[in-house]
Amino acid sequence: MSAPARFSLKRQLLVWLLLPQLVLWLMGGVLAFRVALTYAEKTIDQSLTQSVRSLARQVKPMGSGLLVDFPRAARDIIEQDPEDRVAYMVSSPPGSFLLGNTKIPGMTPDLHVPSNEPLLYEVVLDGKPMRVASMDLSFGDGFTDQRMRVQVAKSLVVQQRIARELVRDVLFPLLILGAVLSVLVYEGIRRGLAPLERLEAQLAHRATASLSPIEMTQAPEEVHSLANALNQLLTTLRRSLSQEKRFLNDAAHQLRTPLAGLISQTELAMQETEPEALRQRLAKVHTGAQRSAHLVHQLLSLARTEAEVVLHPVDVATLAREVAREWTPRAVAAGVDLGYEGEDTLMVPGDKLLLREGLSNLIDNALRYAGKGANVTLRTEVRDGHCILEVEDTGPGLSAEHLERVFERFWRASELPGGCGLGLSIVAEIAQRHRGTATARTTLPHGLTISLQLPLQG
Repeated sequence: MSAPARFSLKRQLLVWLLLPQLVLWLMGGVLAFRVALTYAEKTIDQSLTQSVRSLARQVKPMGSGLLVDFPRAARDIIEQDPEDRVAYMVSSPPGSFLLGNTKIPGMTPDLHVPSNEPLLYEVVLDGKPMRVASMDLSFGDGFTDQRMRVQVAKSLVVQQRIARELVRDVLFPLLILGAVLSVLVYEGIRRGLAPLERLEAQLAHRATASLSPIEMTQAPEEVHSLANALNQLLTTLRRSLSQEKRFLNDAAHQLRTPLAGLISQTELAMQETEPEALRQRLAKVHTGAQRSAHLVHQLLSLARTEAEVVLHPVDVATLAREVAREWTPRAVAAGVDLGYEGEDTLMVPGDKLLLREGLSNLIDNALRYAGKGANVTLRTEVRDGHCILEVEDTGPGLSAEHLERVFERFWRASELPGGCGLGLSIVAEIAQRHRGTATARTTLPHGLTISLQLPLQG
């Protein structure tokens, strides 16, 4: 599959800014030419009207005849422009040549105009289009009425020449202005895209491992928005890499000791010859393997809580009852009375998998340290406009000094056996991911209560 075609933003802007300008310039040229033709036609019509009236005044009725007073000088004036051909004709009766330099066709039958009023129309004379002004006059001695037609025709060459001159005079300055505007548009686009080029240069020249924010102090708002979005992405990536690095360091540090112990116990077991001693060594290997598996599970849970989560409505009351039922067999085996009390339905925005992990860690922690014969209660309730999830046990509890550090990673009270010091830190991380808090307090007269305070579903 071929790669998608790349396009230039600068080229796109130039096309969409200059192409409409060119189209408008061409449309303006066409419109200007049509307007120029219209005004040239009006000028020719006025000239023809004046000429036909002047010529009509030179032909004077005299009795039953006509006196033509049309000197040679007047004819030279009419015919002085060889490019602007002018033809005239006097006929009486209309159509019968009486005077002129050529025979001009009459008007079409459908055209009718009152006497003594000029009529304008177009004809083709000797293969050239011409504009004609025609006027019919009545004369006679009172007994016999006669009619005379005076016609003056003018070539349309002058009309087209005038139109071209007007268009040239109008469009040439516009063309110069368009060229200047194009240069300004190009320069404006170049300056407008300069911040993007600087941003590209910053990204291209920075080191591969550099995740520092992008500096864009002098740039348009849109480029600032792009830089802010990139900075947010870099911040997220930097935080993710930091979490990954911390996770790897924690995992390497915490797994080194139990794995070394497993190797040591296995080597000693391989040297044992007595079945009872071998069984004891294998029991220690089994215990170490269980601790390592628990540590790996906790580390993976910790990594999962550090990932970005999407919150959906979750019924934590129903979820708490399910978790309590799942842990009941282990509670019975440990000699602990595990119970649930609280709401029937309680909705919060959350991630069901993480909330289940948090409740499981709380119950596991209580069962591990409360001791045989203790009571463990998983409780859900609404308090001060928040959802409260808590696990209360009647075990030995913790001192005030230890309560302050109970949510630290890999911290364990020296007097408590087992565990890896991650369970409650995972719970605190889950609470934070749900925009809530985790607290620990001693339950009088003895025992420990771990509470999660989460926002209710709006």
